[in-house]
Amino acid sequence: MTDLPPRTLGATDLATPPLILGGNVFGWTIDRDQSFRILDAFVDLGGTMIDTADVYSAWVDGHKGGESETILGEWLKASGKRDRVLIATKVGMLPGDGGEKLAPARIAAAAEASLARLGTDRIDLYYAHQDDTDTPQADYLAAFGRLIDAGKIGVLGASNFGAMRLKAALDLATAEGLPRFHVLQPEYNLVSRKKYEGELQNLCVEHNIGVAPYFGLAAGFLTGKYRTKDDLTKSVRGSSMADLLDGKGANVLAAMDTVAAETGATLPQIALAWLAAQEGVTAPIASATSVDQLEELAGSWRLELTKEQLAALTEAGV
Repeated sequence: MTDLPPRTLGATDLATPPLILGGNVFGWTIDRDQSFRILDAFVDLGGTMIDTADVYSAWVDGHKGGESETILGEWLKASGKRDRVLIATKVGMLPGDGGEKLAPARIAAAAEASLARLGTDRIDLYYAHQDDTDTPQADYLAAFGRLIDAGKIGVLGASNFGAMRLKAALDLATAEGLPRFHVLQPEYNLVSRKKYEGELQNLCVEHNIGVAPYFGLAAGFLTGKYRTKDDLTKSVRGSSMADLLDGKGANVLAAMDTVAAETGATLPQIALAWLAAQEGVTAPIASATSVDQLEELAGSWRLELTKEQLAALTEAGV
């Protein structure tokens, strides 16, 4: 679909169009066959990076974690497309062999388990899914380093880290020759901006850290599905949208509607294009439950918003 040049994640050699496919839905809201269809379509469209985690989808009754990785691994084997995609997964939220969070033994065991479920000999991008203040940073960075030295992971990323702890890890890596975080995965979208903008964003720009935000569509709010109080009852997620609707959410949707009228783009495309245009951001992460939905999201790749449109969207969310 796209002949646009891919974007490089920070100082790494990992490249992706301005959309990373979220794998949280695999084995949760879509089954194996539908997951396969979406994965095939994503590659056909020109997508390169697929994001998952060992904890997906442990929150579902009867699940224990690893369901998403398992389906992704089955698709890699069946499709023969391992060398056409980059796999990102995470450790730190699913307890198991070796302990919890980022204990070195847990990192080692979790990586082996992820590699087995994925059916691959390497993880291209391995995230610390959350910080672990109970484990010295030097210890967990060294544990990641052993995996890098063994060729089992390529690039190291951090998810859900604040600016202070990310900077501490970067400083420690420089001082002690430990592996460095090259990618950050924060929550960031048009209506949730405080966790990234400011100190954390400045740190990422200064240190050339690639940023791959999650919740780019604010759990569906930025699709325009929730516009009135009555809309909040139409989905299990609706109750969590009430604060957004009462706050700045209505103004953001109105600004998005204006841009949609000017461009012909859909609201999800506008939300993702705004994200991709923010300083430091390489590519937002978004998941799809149908091929049609995926094709709509991929339309954000070619959507270039004007400076005036970007400014109007940004101002609406202040």
